[in-house]
Amino acid sequence: MHTGLRITAFAAALAATFGTAYGVGQGVGPVVEESAPPAPHDEHDGPAAREPDGGGHQGHESTPPGGLQVSEKGYTLDLGTPRVKAGERTELRFTVRDSAGRPVTGYQREHEKELHLVVASRDLVTYRHLHPVRAADGTWSTPVDLPRAGGYRVFADFTPAAKGAENLTLGADLAASGRYEPARVPAPDDTARTHGYQVELAGSLRPGKASELKFRVSRDGEPVNDLQPYLGAYGHLVALRSGDLAYLHVHPRGEAGDGTTAPGPDVSFTATAPSDGTYRLFLDFKHRGEVHTAAFTVRAGSATPDASGTAPSAPADHGDGHGH
Repeated sequence: MHTGLRITAFAAALAATFGTAYGVGQGVGPVVEESAPPAPHDEHDGPAAREPDGGGHQGHESTPPGGLQVSEKGYTLDLGTPRVKAGERTELRFTVRDSAGRPVTGYQREHEKELHLVVASRDLVTYRHLHPVRAADGTWSTPVDLPRAGGYRVFADFTPAAKGAENLTLGADLAASGRYEPARVPAPDDTARTHGYQVELAGSLRPGKASELKFRVSRDGEPVNDLQPYLGAYGHLVALRSGDLAYLHVHPRGEAGDGTTAPGPDVSFTATAPSDGTYRLFLDFKHRGEVHTAAFTVRAGSATPDASGTAPSAPADHGDGHGH
């Protein structure tokens, strides 16, 4: 990840239904076409192939965002666990392979980690930011517990150690079996509550234009002035576009311990939306030794309310999925 803006897009439409149950594969193996979770269209179609929120992208994406497939610039995300069972703790395993098919074992450390892993449901209700462990042979693993059945997207954000290698975010589909209940993206709100904390959002996303997003953290009505560093900063923000899960990764202005950035209550980011649309923002912050996630739904540009799904919004589940 780079300080500042990191945008990658993953072109898969919001799943409307997955039936009453998924089958769960027995054993673990590399992802192959026959066993991959079903997708409603080719994941290489790109964001322009769909209008996820009932409106066009208004041409703000002047250049195609990267990360539209599981392979990019000679590297491939090989998801060894394409299916899990909802509600059960499962070991999620994957490997990053180079152009020769060899597991990558050398990475640049960025924001205290060699690789950052995000798992999000396609309805953007469930979110996990995980930090898997790499074995000597290049296999990554982390426990994950997904509470609801349905389709998920796995995002691996990393920079290989190879000379001249660029930062990449690759994505793969993950299915959680069980009874599926469709849900809408939660309605927009500038206040989020999580584990006794209240977080207020000021600012807005703008298509094709940088803007400030400021989050204020409080607890029991009092501002939190002693946030702890998390991944080298006082906050960590991921945004996902509803519909195709375009990935917008930003970091706050300033760094923990730089002598000028205060440890709260405000954490500020500069972000640019790649297009009009509805987005979910996931802010991770650390206080009193625990990492918490506050989630917001925002709309950028002339986006209309998200019309996907027919059921009421499900309760958001951000969990404590900050694995190490």
